[in-house]
Amino acid sequence: MTMLKDPSVKYRPFPQIDLPSRQWPSQTITKAPRWLSTDLRDGNQALIDPMGAEKKTRFFDLLVKVGLKEIEVGFPSAGATEFNFIRGLVDSGRIPEDVLVQVLTQSRQDLIEKSFESLAGVHEAIVHVYNAVSPLWRNVVFNMDRKDVRGIAVNGAKIIRDQIAKYPETKWNVEYSPETFSTAELDFSIECCEAVMEVLQPTPENPTILNLPATVEAATPNIYADQIEYFCNNLPNRESAVISLHTHNDRGTGVAAAELGLMAGADRVEGCLFGNGERTGNCCLVTVAMNMYTQGVSPELDFSNIDEVIQTVEYCNQLKVPERHPYGGELVFTAFSGSHQDAIKKGFAAKESRNDEIWAVPYLPIDPADLGRDYEAVIRVNSQSGKGGFAWVIEQDQGLKLPKRMQAHFSKHVQNLADELGRELQAGDIWDVFRTAYRLDAPQRFQLIDWDEARGSDGTRVFAGKIGVDGQEQSVSGRGKGLISSIVATLDEGFGVKLDVRDYAEHSMGKDSNARAAAYVECVTPEGQVIWGVGIDEDVATASVRAVLSAANAVGA
Repeated sequence: MTMLKDPSVKYRPFPQIDLPSRQWPSQTITKAPRWLSTDLRDGNQALIDPMGAEKKTRFFDLLVKVGLKEIEVGFPSAGATEFNFIRGLVDSGRIPEDVLVQVLTQSRQDLIEKSFESLAGVHEAIVHVYNAVSPLWRNVVFNMDRKDVRGIAVNGAKIIRDQIAKYPETKWNVEYSPETFSTAELDFSIECCEAVMEVLQPTPENPTILNLPATVEAATPNIYADQIEYFCNNLPNRESAVISLHTHNDRGTGVAAAELGLMAGADRVEGCLFGNGERTGNCCLVTVAMNMYTQGVSPELDFSNIDEVIQTVEYCNQLKVPERHPYGGELVFTAFSGSHQDAIKKGFAAKESRNDEIWAVPYLPIDPADLGRDYEAVIRVNSQSGKGGFAWVIEQDQGLKLPKRMQAHFSKHVQNLADELGRELQAGDIWDVFRTAYRLDAPQRFQLIDWDEARGSDGTRVFAGKIGVDGQEQSVSGRGKGLISSIVATLDEGFGVKLDVRDYAEHSMGKDSNARAAAYVECVTPEGQVIWGVGIDEDVATASVRAVLSAANAVGA
């Protein structure tokens, strides 16, 4: 079997929705929807090894911690494991007062009764009943007509109504799904939902939740948005309904469909953390929430420690969150490319110079710190990286802010190692290269022992000190217009080392009173050799002296 040269002989394009006055394209998302996590049901049924009670409990606690107020906890009629887990949540008092647990059931009397039994005694809950309504399911799976399918929905609503009366101590909410909504006729979906609402008699104060699933994503997300807007505009008693979205990711646009569905008038989003679910997965709640966050809208969910969330999800699901998954993936805030690294580094520098909190850093739509990530992983180094990348790693790891020309000088050393090793370089690798390139650990011809500075009667600066020269202590002095030039004069007059200073920079390596200082000096010898010297000390002037001596130690090297 191979792909068809003409797929139109086998597949048909999804029909457009007749909605010429659609409004959703001009709408924006301005507030958080109601969120429902279905990790413990829809997500759990999609696992190779479904979660047991310990993992489901751990996952439930995580969902509560991040702020989910509606959690689908299982399908109690599926078996003892599901039923006992739900009863355990209720009987142990583990469910917070402000959290609604939800159970899922098909529209059958025995299953609905089992679902209510599982939740007996809970303070408030949602019973979610569904039946498939699309032509493919009616004709192929059930061999039923519209009247039969509508009858299933109505009968389920009546059973739920009677069960609610049986358990008056609980505040009950009802959710109905015309399953396979996205591939069903819109008028029939509305007909089924209207029939269910007629039985339940919802009000604006006690609405029915109508969930409109893209059970199999079969069209572009704009068509799903059209379906949602059409449904909202044509549903009788719309003010007594909460419109909920449950998108899947078969076409890779589950998140986009949910966002456009919210713009089209929906109130609620169902999904899983990091998009777990059958086949290609459910809508990723983390992505939708953080997309809102980057637009200045609070999602009312807290992913401040996203690595902790990932750790729990991976443990419970036994599935890895991909490295490139939006917001959560290990590499989503990481740049290896030299041009990307340079832009990011400049963005951070510009941010430091501004007096506002607005986030505007190239290639980073969100501040990684908001998710509990540090900046060390923002730029990582391999053979594709540039000088800005090496400089960033040194700055984050060691606090050294290399001058621009020194970055270019240093990058050659790092690039050689990257090419040699053929792998990503860690911060330790780069620091080792730096210490070697600028002789921080090598035996030194000139070593500073002590020094002092005075001002001459003619306004010049006089350097006087003791320097170890080839292991022997010597007293030296020199005169210049400033500290740097006086040290250069000392080296020339005392040892014949001639240096022409081309560039000099210094900075603090921290913000507290104990911060050290770093100094950098670029020098040129009479032979044209370019040399960089580095000095680090608690005192910035002493760091400058050390930098010049560092350069002198490189002469002839």
